[in-house]
Amino acid sequence: MDKKITQFIQALRNVGGVAEVVKNAADAVAHIGAHLQGPLLAPDSHSLQQAGLKDFLSQAGIEMVCDDFRANGAKAAGGLTGANFGIAATGTVVLESTDENVRIASTLPEKHFVVLDPAKIVSDYNAALPIVRKLHEQWPQVYLAYLTGPSRTADIERVLTIGVHGPRELHVLLLEGISSDFMER
Repeated sequence: MDKKITQFIQALRNVGGVAEVVKNAADAVAHIGAHLQGPLLAPDSHSLQQAGLKDFLSQAGIEMVCDDFRANGAKAAGGLTGANFGIAATGTVVLESTDENVRIASTLPEKHFVVLDPAKIVSDYNAALPIVRKLHEQWPQVYLAYLTGPSRTADIERVLTIGVHGPRELHVLLLEGISSDFMER
């Protein structure tokens, strides 16, 4: 396995996230199904479309929410998104989240599942800078979310609390061959 992928997996696990290499869409569906108890928010995403994940998840009996995220977001048990790239040094996934549905799916449910092509893992923040610059040149008003493990805060009497400002669990499924395009929306 590539050194960047191994480093990414270990870094994400170190901050409480889950990282798993999946061989195909069926393995991704099995992982999501094993960790989800309830509806899944699934906004449009090039990566999800390439892998055919929405169809596979529906066929597996998982309740999919694909519209009216504001109304349905509170009842969702999980959110599913793609990612623009990952950063191996920290286990971070970077997600273009200008679309409100993507922001809702990645922050409101208790669990967030991210599908990422391992070809889009860069070594560190210095390697990420040209990609970030290009994203901002192409779309000056783009929102980028940097997700490193489950949501955490120590605001409340300096006690670390998980899941206060976002998902309690972050699952990154590394699925080869779905997209090598860092600029996808």
